[in-house]
Amino acid sequence: MSVNVSPTKSKLIETKRSLVLAREGHTLLDKKRNVLIREMMRLIDSAREIQENMEIVFTNAYESFQKANLSIGIEHVEEVGIAIEEFSDLAIRLKSIMGVEIPEIDDISEEIRLSYGFVKTDANLDGAHKSFKKALSLIANLAEIETTVYRLAREIKKTQRRVNALENVLIPQYEETVKFIESYIEETERDDFFRMKRLKQKKA
Repeated sequence: MSVNVSPTKSKLIETKRSLVLAREGHTLLDKKRNVLIREMMRLIDSAREIQENMEIVFTNAYESFQKANLSIGIEHVEEVGIAIEEFSDLAIRLKSIMGVEIPEIDDISEEIRLSYGFVKTDANLDGAHKSFKKALSLIANLAEIETTVYRLAREIKKTQRRVNALENVLIPQYEETVKFIESYIEETERDDFFRMKRLKQKKA
């Protein structure tokens, strides 16, 4: 590949400085990528664990729900369901991991506050209520993790492109330019040396 630059000492100093910065940038970006990958893998493991817990919780919830339907009747279960207050108190903040903004959701309390009386209700209905509240908490946690993993994966891809550009394009170009200029300057200085030597010999 041909190098199209002015082979001067000032250009050599400038290129060497750019090469140092490019290598430092490559090192930092490589560390950032590795940190993001580790964090993403940790979250993927957490998401897998939450999904397994959700299957158990939903299974328990629907079993209790079906038992309640059988014991106190579907119509009464529906009436009780209407009386239960809808959940709307979800607090979401943003935090940063290596410059990537990710959501952070406050833990949802799994404590249940019964909004229905004990008349014509039973433990199965209470169990279903508790299990669905637990499921709500797990869903919120899973949504936080999935959003975070998506954003981290997008940033990892972007960082990888930058690392590749530095590693395969920019740094080799700077290295080749430095080598070219140094070789040109050495050759010029050698020619000047022999020229001066011949002039001295002629004068002598």
